[in-house]
Amino acid sequence: MATTGKAITCKAAVVWGPGEPFVIEQILVDPPQKMEVRVKILFTSICHTDLGSWKGENEAQRAFPRILGHEAAGIVESVGGGVKDMKEGDHVIPIFNGECGECKYCKNDRTNMCKSFGVNPMKSTMFNDGKCRFSTKEGKPIFHFLNTSTFSEYTVLDSACVVKIDPQAPLHKMSLLSCCVSTGVGAAWNTADVQAGSSVAIFGLGSVGLAAAERARARGASMIIGIDTNPEKFIKGRLLGVTDYLNPKNLSKPVHEVIREMTGGGVDYSFECVGNLDVLREAFLSTHEGWGYTVVLGIHPSPRMLPLHPMELFDGRSIVGSIFGGFKGKTQLPYFAKKCMAGVLNLDEFITQELPFEKINEALQLLIDGKSLRCLLHFDPSRMQQHFHYNTDML
Repeated sequence: MATTGKAITCKAAVVWGPGEPFVIEQILVDPPQKMEVRVKILFTSICHTDLGSWKGENEAQRAFPRILGHEAAGIVESVGGGVKDMKEGDHVIPIFNGECGECKYCKNDRTNMCKSFGVNPMKSTMFNDGKCRFSTKEGKPIFHFLNTSTFSEYTVLDSACVVKIDPQAPLHKMSLLSCCVSTGVGAAWNTADVQAGSSVAIFGLGSVGLAAAERARARGASMIIGIDTNPEKFIKGRLLGVTDYLNPKNLSKPVHEVIREMTGGGVDYSFECVGNLDVLREAFLSTHEGWGYTVVLGIHPSPRMLPLHPMELFDGRSIVGSIFGGFKGKTQLPYFAKKCMAGVLNLDEFITQELPFEKINEALQLLIDGKSLRCLLHFDPSRMQQHFHYNTDML
């Protein structure tokens, strides 16, 4: 390819400070170095994690100017030295929780962590040399985000954070496997291992929560209670397995008390998908004594500690965190992608809008207003028309 080994000028959405609008800029993207891959992004979308970093909620994680984004799909433009599992033209998914395949963590079947390329919100440069591959036309470095930085027409990633998928897979749908769908489905499938006939409570009916609901339904859960302050979320929730809906604003008592009454003691599994410690406590207490299992999926920017007394664990309830749904990205995601291609999961239900990339600020506002699960942003309109039926419906 003519661009191989050269810097590429392309458009990207740059954030210059906390809460400032995305600015579409012409930037320079350097060639990939050893064990790096440069990818042409075709589809990307905004996640609540992007939203939190855009706001700069955790001051220790701030790094500006920055290119956010971690949910996407694209095509390999070029590879750096030493990359053996990918080549130019391969269809790929970026992943924020990488897998080198060589470290102690990657070789342990009990975790999907990676010593060098696991999720790290503090990381803002490349692993090789601690430098950026993005820069302004004037040469000012632009920081990376969550190993991915997909709000750019081209991005450079460590090869451990790129997953090759079947070239027949529809890339616009596969982009969802970068974060929300894999995280939610995996939480119910891998982390909790939801059993048939069980009861489930899902706190937060965004994309992650609804993905967990869909997988819990597929596993045969008999009751799936969705808890959210936005009643419109239940409309979509019913399509994805939610059987009952609770709006905390309309209750005269704590949510966990209502759930215990509904279920005769509490649910078997609860999923906290909000990133709020008060909600986390409600999720924990909503599970049944003796065996209740709570999975933490929400990102918690607060410096506060867990709102639990150690003695409460003696009631037999358990609590665990789940990153990327427990999936080992490079090892297991290609198989999951094939399952999605076979119709095991209806990914279309998660895409509520689509917009050209230049309208990223509109997509951000849709998410803030609670009117979007995933607004798919596309760089190439011709590909979008080829693969995706335009959908202007909200939730």
